[in-house]
Formats: sequence, C-alpha cells, structure tokens
Amino acid sequence: MSGIIALLDDVAAIAKVASASVDDVVGQAVKASGKAAGAVIDDAAVTPKYLQGFSAKRELPIVWKIARGSLFNKLVILLPVALLLATFAPFVIPILLMIGGAYLCFEGAEKVWHKINPSDHHSEELVSEKLSAAQLEEKKVKGAVKTDFILSAEIMTIVLNALPQDVSIWMTGASLAVAGIIITIVVYGAVALIVKADDVGLHMAAEGNSGFVQSLGRGIVRGMPTVMLLLVVIGTAAMIWVGGNIIVHALNELGWHLPYDVIHDLAVGAAASVPESLAGAVEWGVTAFLDGIIGLVLGLALIPVVTKLIVPLSSWLFPEKQATPH
Repeated sequence: MSGIIALLDDVAAIAKVASASVDDVVGQAVKASGKAAGAVIDDAAVTPKYLQGFSAKRELPIVWKIARGSLFNKLVILLPVALLLATFAPFVIPILLMIGGAYLCFEGAEKVWHKINPSDHHSEELVSEKLSAAQLEEKKVKGAVKTDFILSAEIMTIVLNALPQDVSIWMTGASLAVAGIIITIVVYGAVALIVKADDVGLHMAAEGNSGFVQSLGRGIVRGMPTVMLLLVVIGTAAMIWVGGNIIVHALNELGWHLPYDVIHDLAVGAAASVPESLAGAVEWGVTAFLDGIIGLVLGLALIPVVTKLIVPLSSWLFPEKQATPH
C-alpha cells in the first residue's frame, strides 16, 4: 500500500510540474503577444480589403481559408525557422526583418500611388474582370496569405524577442506556437465580425423586437461601407508605418543608430512640450508618424525598382508563371 501511495504522490508531483509548465507557456505567450499589438492591429486592418466584391455567403469561407493559411505560415514555416535562427544565427534576424519591412513599405506605398495615379491600376482591374469568381477568390486568398506571411513573420519575431532568453528551446517553441494560435484567433475572429456586421445589421433591422434595435440595425448597415473604407485606409497606413518601424529598428540593431536616435529625440522633445498625462500618447504618435514617413519614402522609391527590375526579371526567369493570371 505504501508503494501505491508513493507512486500516486509521484504522479501528483509530475502533474503539478506539467500544469505549471503549461501555465508558464500560456503566460509567456500571452505576455509576449502583447508586445506585437501594433503588427496584430495591422494584420486585422489589412485583411478585410481582400473580401471586397464577394457575395455574403463567401465571406466567412474566405476568412477561414486565409486563417488556415495564416496558421500554416506561423506554425509550419515561421516557427521552425524562428527557432533555428534564434539558436544558430540570431544575427540574420534583423536582415530578414528589413526585407519584410521593405515589402510592407512597398505594398502600402503602391496602394497610395495607385490612388494618385489610378490609370496605372487599370491593367490589374482588367485582369480581375477576366477571372471567374473561383479564380478571383483564389487570387485574393493567395494575396492575403502572402501579406499575412510578412506580418506573421514580424509578429513571431516580436514575440520571440519578448520571450526570456534563459528558457529552453522547447518552452520557446511552445510559447511561440500558443502565441501564434491566440493571435490568429483574435485577428481573424475580429475580421469575421467586421465583414459580417452588415448582415447582422440587416437581421436586426428586419427582425428586431423594438424600434431601437431596428434603427440600430439600419445604422450599422448604412455605416459599414464607411467602416470598410476606413479599414482600407487604416490598413494601408499601418502597412507603411509598421514597415518603416521595422526598418528603423533593424538598422539600429545592425549598428546604424542615426534614424532611430533622431526619431527618438524628436518624439521625446515633442512629449516634453505637452502635459505629462499626454506625453506617452504624443511620443508614440510622433514616432509612428516619422516611421510612416520613412516607410512611405522607401516604399515609393521601391516601386520603380520592383516594376522595372524585379518584375521583368521574374518574368524572364519564370515565364510559365506569366501564362495564367494568379
């Protein structure tokens, strides 16, 4: 009997340690995920624009497709790469971040340029018109997952940097996985709510059991086009801001401190000129604005590089991929 009691004590002790480890993983993941809030907001703001033009019944299936792609990006591709880089080549991470940041700057600046010069966007619109609904959906999902990959890489890198350095690789991997799942659920849960809000409004307007509920439903329906437009604007601005922020911080880590120091000094100086209660918000706002300016300038500079050099070179190297629109 004493042996059984001892065994049960050992099992209880092991269960307690395992429970504490799970708590540590979840706690570290949640804490580190908070550090990536800016990129998470960017991800949630960018995604709804890929759902424009589709019927209501296709919206949630498309969100699910993008969410699955996002989980694949985070857990299957980025998680192993993050662990390998953190273990064997941490010096490569800032360089990869700069490449991702430059891509975000280009994506955002390209959208700004198309608004300024809409004629440059006609060819893409004509291609979209020639695609079937299924082909267009596939094209949009691929575009969303591609953009998500860059944002997910940034999110996973931020989470990795926020985790304690003295934990085991298994704890780091588990924390990254939990953080990736939590962030994906939050982002695409929010996207699903945003894109279905007009349907909820229609239901409230038609089936509401009071005049207030019906009026609220009609207000939601009338307001959603404006909300969607704002999300496109916010998403584009966020891409430029996050891209610029990545570039500035990566350059600082690589040893060129001037851009980071100038922005930091200007932001701190601006914060010092306002009441203390507003100082934090002003410092963040000035930093984000200046990061955005750098991101926009870099993105605009990359447009001719991509369109005149990278795209023709890609067409020459992979001519079979130009045969069908994608």
